[in-house]
Order: sequence, then structure tokens, then C-alpha cells
Amino acid sequence: MVRVRFAPSPTGYLHIGGARTALFNWLYARRHGGTFVLRIEDTDAERSSWEMVSGIVEGLRWLGLDWDEGPDVGGPHAPYFQSERIERYRGMAERLVSSGGAYYCYCSPETLQAKRQEAEARGGGWMYDRTCRTLGPEEIAAKEAAGAPRAVRCLVPPGETSFHDLVKGPIAFDNAHIEDFVILRSDRQPTYHLSVVADDIDMAISHVVRGDDHISNTPKQLLLYGAFGQPPPAFAHVPLILGPDKKRLSKRHGATSVTEYQHQGYLPEAMVNFLAMLGWSPGDDRELFTREELMSAFALTGISGGNAVFNVEKLDWVNGQHIMRMATAELADRLEPPLRAEGLWREEFGGDARGWFLELVELFKPRLKRLSSFPEDARPYLADTISVDETAARKYLHKTELQGPLSALIQALATVEPFKREVLESILRSVAEKEGVKPGALIQATRVAVTGRAVSPGLFDVLELLGKSRTLSRLTAATANRRNH
Repeated sequence: MVRVRFAPSPTGYLHIGGARTALFNWLYARRHGGTFVLRIEDTDAERSSWEMVSGIVEGLRWLGLDWDEGPDVGGPHAPYFQSERIERYRGMAERLVSSGGAYYCYCSPETLQAKRQEAEARGGGWMYDRTCRTLGPEEIAAKEAAGAPRAVRCLVPPGETSFHDLVKGPIAFDNAHIEDFVILRSDRQPTYHLSVVADDIDMAISHVVRGDDHISNTPKQLLLYGAFGQPPPAFAHVPLILGPDKKRLSKRHGATSVTEYQHQGYLPEAMVNFLAMLGWSPGDDRELFTREELMSAFALTGISGGNAVFNVEKLDWVNGQHIMRMATAELADRLEPPLRAEGLWREEFGGDARGWFLELVELFKPRLKRLSSFPEDARPYLADTISVDETAARKYLHKTELQGPLSALIQALATVEPFKREVLESILRSVAEKEGVKPGALIQATRVAVTGRAVSPGLFDVLELLGKSRTLSRLTAATANRRNH
């Protein structure tokens, strides 16, 4: 049975790297009919509230990554906050001391720091010298009687620690370079290594899929599995995500929180598709996937060993492709929130004017890269008044030689019924020919007059969508404005 986990620290938001790790785990679980566990790796009781992880939960839910076990859904291995499992970790540390796999260390931080500085002054590195490993019973009894603070250190055996990484292949570490590491601090708080291994044992985790910055942690964790007499999970370390400058992705590259991308107008389906392709390939040239297609295709063997580059232009392209593939009615529903936020939503768009609104959405669908850009793109069609771009007006609309043709176009359009694109194109081209101007020049002037902009979807689609009344009103206002210049 495949059991995987996503175990974030409660930092307040889900960053891109964490989201990709969560996605890989989720896809692997769903592909194999396994269990996806959400575990919160906090060790501070003050921070162990659900509110502190709301940002992470919000990001996961937006992406559609549901968990089978976790803090809010429960499960057979609760609790799922590390801060609620402290006594378990302490008990496991004591168990290792009793079995000889660990020992108490009474060395103070000051003593350890002094030894480290002395070694560095001699030009060498320093590892813990097992001072407390060689203490006799009398010395230990004296320290215990004096109430000396004590940590617990895992005893590292001689030899080599190796494993077969499902992404990187065989990896080995010489134990001679691994010091007897602390698993329980002198304040009785567990270290990361102890808590993560204890949790993965208790929760029967079969596969650990995580970033390859964790590779250096793996030998210590494998040693702990061995000390506890437990088989380790399989490990798969996935490549880091880099910015376009090939440095580790950070805020300097733009948004790093998944919810920021939600607010910027990306579809969760597109973000899932994009994240999956950061370091994974289906083995062919496909780049666009639905969630269900990803679930069917995902395999750990498809994960690359090389680092992945986060490219916003590629994300925009993927998002645009998902928008294009979406049913227009569903896209219209997704566009309601950003329109409401800009004060451009009208209730009739869900009622009597639904057909007209769907036509508007269909018109912009091929041009739309983010949902958040739609309110501004569609403003000339949704607002009663428009703001004319003066640069565009000077370049295309306010030419003296076009004033006569524009007036003639107004007169011709006033008689058109029905006000349909095919008829409108024929009339405009006829007016341009009679007035001796190029059709393109008249088209562009008309575009600026009715939308206020130099760029729009096809003009005749625009005119039909605006309707006869608004088209004539805006053309008339534009020509009047030209006379006032």
C-alpha cells in the first residue's frame, strides 16, 4: 500500500516548491490508489493551531489537492501536528538509549562551541568527540544527581550508509563523516531527524518524496530507522526549482506563494499542469494535461535529476491553453469574481443577458492569458462610458482625411438591420471605397472610436457585440470630439 505525506512547516503560506512537492506526492498516491497524508511539522505548541496553517491549506485546496488523513479530517494515526506528539518523540529517544542505539550527552553548548573554535583555529573541522560516550557509571551518576541538562545523541556505527534513490539512483555516505547527532535536545525538544522518522514509522509511510536539498538528511534518518529496527521508506528526491537566473526560486523572482498566483488570475488546473512539468516528464512531448491525465501518467521514474526552471511566460502559455480548452459557460462563471471586484458585474449577466455575456467571453477567450486581465480588457464592452487613449486617437482617429468617411459610416450604419458582423464589414468597406480611403485606416479609426483603444478583437465582432445604439453613440461622440480638437 502506497502511503505518502506532505509535511510542511507552518510558515503561513504554501510556496511554489512546497506545492510541487505536495503535487508529486498526491499524484503518486492517486495513481496507485494509496493514501496522501497531510502532517504539520511544528514543534512549538504556541504555533500548533489550525489558523497558523490556513495559508497552506488554502493553497492546497485551491490546487485541488485533497488529503486522506490530516489535522482536519483525522485518521488512524492522529494527531497530525508534531507539537501534539512530543511525548512520543521523547519516549522513542529513551527507547534508543535503553537499547544502546543512543546515549546521554551532558556537554554544554559552551563546551561544544569552544571545542569547535579550537579545531577551526587549527585549520580543521570538528565532529563531536564522543566525550559522554566514554563516561563511567560514577561520572554519569554524579551528573544526574547534580541535575545536569542532557541531550540524547544517536550512536553512529562504523561503515557506510547507502540507499537507492528512486530519482538519483544509488547514493552512499561514509559514516566516518557523520557525527553522533542529537535527536533530543537538553530542553527535551526533539530534533527534526527524530520527529520525522518517528512520524513516518508511526504513520507507515511507504515513500518519501521531497526536495533534493534533503538528501544530506537522509543518512541520519536511515541510521535512525536501523536503530529502531524498522525498514525505511523508499526515498525520491526531486530537483529544486530555480528562477530564470538559475538561482534558487525566491521572492526576487516574483510571487512565491501559490495563493498569489490565484489572485493574479491563474487557473488551478493550469497551475497543477505547470507544476507537474517542473522536473517531471511523461516520456513524450505532451505538455498539456488535465488533472485526470496527470494522475494516469505520473510515475516517479519520469522525474528528472536536473533542476527545473520556473518560467512565468511558460505559465502564461499553459494558463492560456487551459482557458482556451475550458467550456465558455464555465469560464464565464470563473470570471464573475474578478468582474465583481472591479464593479463591472451585472446580475443580468447570469440571467437575461447571459447569452450576450457568453459571446463576450467567447470573443476574448483566445486572447486571455489570466482571468485577472479580463475586467480591464472587457471594460469598453461592460461600462457605459469609455476612456479614449489619446495616443491611439492622435495616431488613428483624429486624422483630417478620415472625418468625412467616419461621418458617412455613421449614416450608413444607422440604417443597418440586423446589426451583424458580415453586413457591418461589407458596409464599412463600401464606405471606405466611396470615400477614397483604405479600409484598414477606417477600421482602425472606428476601433479607437468605439473601444477607446488601438487593439481589440476583430472589429466587426466588436461592433455586433456592442450593438447598434452604443456603436453609433460612440462614433458620434468621437467625431464631435475631433471637431473640438
